[in-house]
Amino acid sequence: MTPFEGHDGPYNAPVDLPEREVPAEWIDYNGHMNVAYYVMAIDQALDKFLEDELGIGETHAARVRQGPYALQSHVHYLDEMLEGERFIVSVRLVDCDTKRMHLFIELLNADGRTVAATCEQMLMNVDLETRRSTPYPDWAQVRMSAMLAAHSGLKRPTQMGAPIGIRRKG
Repeated sequence: MTPFEGHDGPYNAPVDLPEREVPAEWIDYNGHMNVAYYVMAIDQALDKFLEDELGIGETHAARVRQGPYALQSHVHYLDEMLEGERFIVSVRLVDCDTKRMHLFIELLNADGRTVAATCEQMLMNVDLETRRSTPYPDWAQVRMSAMLAAHSGLKRPTQMGAPIGIRRKG
């Protein structure tokens, strides 16, 4: 029996999180959502994903003093978001092991489902007392494996693993 009373699968592929709206305070001097708020929207959705879908979010961190640390993040800004626009965040588990999770996250316009941004992220479970990596609990690893199986058939996103740099012709 697990200490987590939430989602036990089967998992949607990918997992779509609740719809939100771009608030006025996220708009910058260019008249669209500032880049920092794309990351914040993705991060807030990721917290919900970890809490509600895998049971290893804020409640778990408070209870057992283990929590997710971001090791690496790569964001692609693909379309602007304007004040009042509705959006969703969609998460797929690309890979995992006993301590780490590789995720691919999309921020989509809720009307046309246009991808506004993507974020590829590597997370690691950390013991909050020792500040060192530690394995996820066995029950969480079972959930992650089930989600990985559900997500394994998804088409590889164009942006996943893309290098950063100036592309020159010729």
